[in-house]
Amino acid sequence: MLISASLTSRAQLMAAALLLAALAAAPAQAQRKGRTTSAANPDGSMATAAASAPPRPARLQPLFGGLSPAQATQIIGEAQLKAIAASFASTAEASTFFTNKGYEYLRENQPDTAVYRFNLAWLLNPQNAEAYRGLGIVASAQPTPDAAIALLNKGLALAPTSSAMMSDLGTSYLLRYGQTKKKKDLTTGLELLQRATAADPANAVAWQQLARGLYYQEKYPEAWAAVHKGQSASVTSLDFNLISDLLAKQPDPQGFFK
Repeated sequence: MLISASLTSRAQLMAAALLLAALAAAPAQAQRKGRTTSAANPDGSMATAAASAPPRPARLQPLFGGLSPAQATQIIGEAQLKAIAASFASTAEASTFFTNKGYEYLRENQPDTAVYRFNLAWLLNPQNAEAYRGLGIVASAQPTPDAAIALLNKGLALAPTSSAMMSDLGTSYLLRYGQTKKKKDLTTGLELLQRATAADPANAVAWQQLARGLYYQEKYPEAWAAVHKGQSASVTSLDFNLISDLLAKQPDPQGFFK
């Protein structure tokens, strides 16, 4: 299992880590059994087919494809949106409900349905940070993390102390560094992941992603320390491709991995 990964597979693993970490931190929901659909692959293998397909409806694009709330309301229908909001004590409560439903559909591997729910959550309450986070998670499946970074930055602006948001965003910057090798992305990603682990030392995936960033900086002892801190929080967070890469540079100081 400890085999070095290619750049593409590493990007896939990091995008998967972003999704898994986000779903683990999302509000718990009863999962329904049903038919699932496939999400776009992080390596962009579906991008070619999408290019020749008709434009996606605005309601299935994050933030309705960049529309203003007023324009998006016209797509949903003002009467329908009011009827939806009337079923809840407040628009904020309605927004939270649809955010939770969005995460539920992500667990069921129905990204289009999830996007629509997150869009509704945003339209009902543009100050709902989790709506941006959910859309950022979906966007992490795109060939580049640019859209995810933009959305998660909006979410972090609304929830600046959220360890989960910082972790997701930091991982996205590391993804982009893996593609572009721009040091600014690496620096930003590391800063966010360090803040994430400081805010929540039990954020196991943030520790593993921090370890990846330290590996990029050739700080192997520090990377090993981060791996083990994440391991202590959750064994399932371990990135065995990273561990393989680290073993090629330096033995595990704790002797756990060989």
